[in-house]
Amino acid sequence: MNTDNVRGYWRLSRGGYSLLLPKRASVAALGLIAALAMACAMSLATGSANIGPATAFMALLGAGDPMNVFLVRELRLERLLAGLFTGTALGIAGCLLQTLARNRLATPGVIGIDDGATSFAVASIVALPTSLAPSALALIGAFTAAALAFGLGGSGARGYRFIVVGIGVGAVFGALTNLMLARTDLDSANQAYLWTVGSLNARPWLAVQILGMALLVAVPAAKALNRALATLRFNDNVARGLGVQIDRVRTLTLILTVLLTGLAVAVVGPVGLIALAAPEMARYLAGHRGVPIIGAGLAGALLMVIADWAGRTWFAPLEIPVGIVTALVGGPYLLWILIRQPVRRTP
Repeated sequence: MNTDNVRGYWRLSRGGYSLLLPKRASVAALGLIAALAMACAMSLATGSANIGPATAFMALLGAGDPMNVFLVRELRLERLLAGLFTGTALGIAGCLLQTLARNRLATPGVIGIDDGATSFAVASIVALPTSLAPSALALIGAFTAAALAFGLGGSGARGYRFIVVGIGVGAVFGALTNLMLARTDLDSANQAYLWTVGSLNARPWLAVQILGMALLVAVPAAKALNRALATLRFNDNVARGLGVQIDRVRTLTLILTVLLTGLAVAVVGPVGLIALAAPEMARYLAGHRGVPIIGAGLAGALLMVIADWAGRTWFAPLEIPVGIVTALVGGPYLLWILIRQPVRRTP
């Protein structure tokens, strides 16, 4: 394998094939992977009972004190996997939607996809006599909210109108959720509470597994759309001139966005900040080159794991749901984005 230097890139070549890797983006991805590994170790080792990274690693392999093995493998590992999968899904979904709408503020939470998924999940608990699990209805709610937002607001050059319509759609679903909670009994309201704030505590394992399998398909699919998505940041006529089938790319991108968001909300509930901050972090670390699909996924997973760890440990034995932690940070962060510089149409 030969390695040649191209300005800003590493060029790997072997035989008749060559691959260009952006230097800064590659280094940023490696840094995110290292930080994520440390965050995972911290999450497995600390909590209501601190056991240390080495002990946690041995317990993860099934060795050592049976109580530590149970603590790590049966309790903390499932929660960690849920955080990794949902953070990755929300980070990639935010990156895709921001690129599609040409606006850094166009995230699944802002345009109502989270609210739609939450409303349908709560309805399955407090309003509808149905055998469908909240996780399944959350996915249906996500697609319903996305269809309304895109159908009424459009996308592309109409990014601002799209966001305003999405906010309205989210407000309607949010009001429906509050109405259902206000008219139900206390036990049902308590059962539905975690679906309204976002929590990784005792999440349905089947939903976590389904999300993991969906990521195996969605991540390569998003990477396959990467080059076409990069052209969507420009004028539609420019993209068409470069041979991009705009309608097809937008449809596939929307499907991936809603699928990832719906499955993530079906696991953790509505979680702010991740879909907003992860793409921004990935773009900054990569030097704003292209559409950072992998970087956004890694950054989302890192933010989710850290937020969940903070909610479990900072006020122990009181546990704060991860959705509240991210909301406390996400509000000031959103204001900082708005104050720091004008919103750009191209992320």
